[in-house]
Amino acid sequence: MSEFVRLEVDGGIGTIRLDRPPMNALNGAVQDGLLAAATEATERADVRAVVIYGGPKVFAAGADIKEMVDRTYADLAGRPLRLSTACDAIAAIPKPVIAAITGYALGGGCEVALAADLRVAGDNAKLGQPEILLGIIPGAGGTQRLARLVGPARAKELVYTGRFVDATEALAIGLVDKVVAPDDVYAVAREEAARYVDGPAVALAAAKAAIDGGLETDLASGIRLEAHLFAGLFATEDRTIGMQSFIESGPGKAKFTGR
Repeated sequence: MSEFVRLEVDGGIGTIRLDRPPMNALNGAVQDGLLAAATEATERADVRAVVIYGGPKVFAAGADIKEMVDRTYADLAGRPLRLSTACDAIAAIPKPVIAAITGYALGGGCEVALAADLRVAGDNAKLGQPEILLGIIPGAGGTQRLARLVGPARAKELVYTGRFVDATEALAIGLVDKVVAPDDVYAVAREEAARYVDGPAVALAAAKAAIDGGLETDLASGIRLEAHLFAGLFATEDRTIGMQSFIESGPGKAKFTGR
């Protein structure tokens, strides 16, 4: 990992904590730390859900421009971008992932939040992709995940202008899923994550794979993917437990093992 990012595990919830004061600017060390934390959260069986949190004041105020200013086309062309790789790793965690957003989530910080499954924001949150103001565009999934989340027209307006979106507007357009007081953001994100800790882990992973995979293909291919994943769950302990519990006790009472 890195000195600026750590994975803290408690009660089945893994918190990927960004800690590079004052603004959690995403320099190379932070980007590498995010990749390492996402990889560890994926691999650890004791992590059943993930929260990404930048602390009580700010989520992440974008990439470290001082590191980028001297880079050239030759430095970047044809190579995987470190932050893009980190965001892809976060998106690929086969467990529910919730971004807990306070203050600024801009540029690369917004892209990290977009890589999560759900977003809980403080009412002081400001989100946006202001890269256009630097003469560039988002480069770690912002143009792609934002468009899929809020629709292409809204995404284009946000990317074209680089403007910031406050928490109220972010909730209205579906950029975030819940708005709470800033002091409550992490606690509420943990409450959301806790809903999945004792759930059927393999089925949750399959649901995520079906939804995310289906968004990348045509409807017929997505339905085939869904059917394949559906059938595979009949090889799990949790499927047997869940159905037997339903027959004996009704819905919502199963004690899943995660296998």
